[in-house]
Amino acid sequence: MIKKAIILAGGLGTRMSPLTKAVNKQLLPIYDKPLIYYPLSILMLAGIKEILIIVNKGQLSQFKKILSDGKRFGIKISYLEQIYPRGLPDAFILGEKFIGKDNVALILGDNFFYGQSLTKKLKECVKIKSGCKILLHPVKKPELYGVANITSGKKVRSLKEKPKNSKSNLAVTGLYFFDNKVIKYSKLLKPSKRKELEIIDLLDKYLKKKKLSAEFLGRGGAWLDTGSIDDFYDASSFVSAMENRQGLKIACLEEIALNYKWINKKEVQEAINFYGNCIYSQYLKKTYKLKNVKNTSFWRKWKICK
Repeated sequence: MIKKAIILAGGLGTRMSPLTKAVNKQLLPIYDKPLIYYPLSILMLAGIKEILIIVNKGQLSQFKKILSDGKRFGIKISYLEQIYPRGLPDAFILGEKFIGKDNVALILGDNFFYGQSLTKKLKECVKIKSGCKILLHPVKKPELYGVANITSGKKVRSLKEKPKNSKSNLAVTGLYFFDNKVIKYSKLLKPSKRKELEIIDLLDKYLKKKKLSAEFLGRGGAWLDTGSIDDFYDASSFVSAMENRQGLKIACLEEIALNYKWINKKEVQEAINFYGNCIYSQYLKKTYKLKNVKNTSFWRKWKICK
């Protein structure tokens, strides 16, 4: 059972410059919430409570201001600063101490997932004892992604990074589940022509040992890589449309934590005070019939810290 996970929230964000010159991409808004809330919610839905967030050097305080140590969500968040992005597998080298002897999940900080049966799939994925499991989703332009070719039995036959001509349209999404050997394998990787450690090379090590399996997001699911400005606003439009149509929040961290009984209603009330009068707070108040409780110790401490 995977109980630990890493969110890779570093990177230069050059495709979204100049927006990302001053602010980390994962702190920019997808509708009414910071982007970082969405991958964090995926890990929480999977039942993972110990999370390491890897950020760019000098941006640590920005993340701590909004997420703190995770106690508000009933989880434990720790942080590491990355001097310079060296590729996805570098997360396991940097996070070796955090991972310890446990298995671990990795999600990219700019990936957005949505699906009716997604929680059920996530809970199956974290049960992995050995090997690696990836999440696949069909895309219109496979040449832009890492692509998996699968057998008729839905087993991974081969992997290819941004193939010019591919019979498969199944993209490898930015969510991975690994056994503890991922640290060892990551250290054995050599930098590519981009001078980075490549996730496809890491996955290929598991594939060659017949330890790579796949889960499918499904036709009714949605996966968006918010790496470009167009994709970023597509995700924001999607969330806006879904939330306003359904009246339900996507990636409401306090709601997930409360449903899992990691926090109680009093702590949700304290969160409302932290956020202030906004759409997010109004949703929490309306959904759980709560009110502002400005006399709580949390509120007094927050005012002093301000």
